[in-house]
Formats: sequence, C-alpha cells, structure tokens
Amino acid sequence: MTAFDAQLIYAVAWLTFGAGHSLLAGEAVKGRLHALFGAYYRLSYNLFAVVHLALVWWVGAWAFRGLDGSDLGWSLGPVPIVVNLAGWLVMLVGLGGYDLGRLGGTRQIRNHLKGIVEPDDEPLRLDGLHGYVRHPLYSAGFLILWGRVSDEFGLATAVWGSLYLLIGSGFEERRLLRLYGTAYADYRARVPAFVPWKGRVV
Repeated sequence: MTAFDAQLIYAVAWLTFGAGHSLLAGEAVKGRLHALFGAYYRLSYNLFAVVHLALVWWVGAWAFRGLDGSDLGWSLGPVPIVVNLAGWLVMLVGLGGYDLGRLGGTRQIRNHLKGIVEPDDEPLRLDGLHGYVRHPLYSAGFLILWGRVSDEFGLATAVWGSLYLLIGSGFEERRLLRLYGTAYADYRARVPAFVPWKGRVV
C-alpha cells in the first residue's frame, strides 16, 4: 500500500465519522432516535461516537502500518509533548465548565427513573473558558491532535481530525444559534472560536 492509498483510506474513514456524526445530530434523525431510545438517547449517541472514532483510528493505524514514514519527533524536540499536555489541561478545565452528567447522558437516565423531565441542553454557558473562546473543547482537541504528531500517521490524524473539528464547529454554531438565538449571536460576535487572542471577553 502506498502513502497515497493510506491517506485516501484514512480520509474516507474520517468522512464516515463526520457524516455519521452530523446525520445523527440532525434534528430529524435526532427526533426519531430520541423517540426510540428516550432517556438513553444521549448515552447511546456518545457510546456510538466513541466506538466509531476508535474504529476510524484503527483503520488509520492499519493503513499506515508498514509504511516507511519519516520520524518527525526528532526534529520537533519536546514541543509536541508540551502541546499535547496543554491540550489535555484545556480539556480537563473545559469539561469542568459543563454538567458532565447531562453531557454524557447519565443525568437524563437518572431523571427518567425519578420521573423528572428537563431539556437535554444546558443554558448558554459564558463562564470559565467560554469567556475566552466559544469552543474550548475543540481548542483542546486541536492541541491534542497536533501534539501527537511524530510520524505520518500522527500527521494524517492531526490533519483529518482538525478538518473534522473545523467543519463540525460550523454545524455546531448553526445548532447553537437555533437553540439560543440572539444571545448566542451576540456572544459569537464578541468571542473568538478557538484561539483566545482577545483575552477574556465575557
């Protein structure tokens, strides 16, 4: 298998993940799945996404296996490690700004068992890292992806993963505008998407 073949196979794998994620998050499909799974929808959705992403990574590892790719680690020194650790730090701090039970889907199940009905989505968050960037978890994702670049497989993962995050953030923006309306439009006008170049804005 050539490097071009490996890239093509890996790109298609990422395409299936992006398309599947967008399809399942679409209002029409989401409504049907919510009716089918009920309170277990969010947890099922997250588990499916994790398994699908693991399969994408496995396909990439298989496609690039045995290729004589250049080792990039020696020329970058400790930079990737620092970037990767910074990404995980941003991820941990960013996750602290969410209701993890609601995000993961376990809160919906607990509420269902208690007979409590509440929306899946949280109120618009403007605290914590959201005062610097609109998508702190995406920012963390970029850092983690590029902090893992040490060979051609890592570079391909960073490229295709970053492309997925960029496109996915566009879909997420439209969903947030529908959900929060002018409040999110005003927030988006003031706060950068990924890079906190303005400092704390809100």
